[in-house]
Amino acid sequence: MNAYLVLSSALLLLAAGALVFTFWQLQVARRHLRVLNSHRIAAHSAIQKSRMDLLEVRNRAKILEDSVSGGASAVEKVHKAISNTTFGLIDLFSRDEEFRANARKARMTHDNTSENIYKTVRTTNKALHILADTLIIGKAEKQIVSRKRGRKGSSDKST
Repeated sequence: MNAYLVLSSALLLLAAGALVFTFWQLQVARRHLRVLNSHRIAAHSAIQKSRMDLLEVRNRAKILEDSVSGGASAVEKVHKAISNTTFGLIDLFSRDEEFRANARKARMTHDNTSENIYKTVRTTNKALHILADTLIIGKAEKQIVSRKRGRKGSSDKST
């Protein structure tokens, strides 16, 4: 019976050691999993940040374009109101028919010229926005893509 007791004690001790070793391996695996998960979250946060930065640049460019366009429209409306008032008063109070005819021609020339100027301001604003989009936003997108490729290349080299 003594031999059975020694053998069963040895087996119990071996099983307890295996259980402790397995528990220790589980703790190590959990620690590695936490580290890996934190790295994944950090990488995802960096990607999200770069996307948000790019979105912010695009939104600022759009706000700038809209501001210039809206400002030009507001100035054009005020300009039209002033010119309509001025030419309307000339037409209303002028007694000389030749002067009225000249004022009407001047009004047509003025209206065409001012319309073309404001149209040019809007066109130039749009062209500048496209240029800025190409230069600034395109550059930011290229930087994001190159960072992604750099990370993929470095991870491929380490494996």
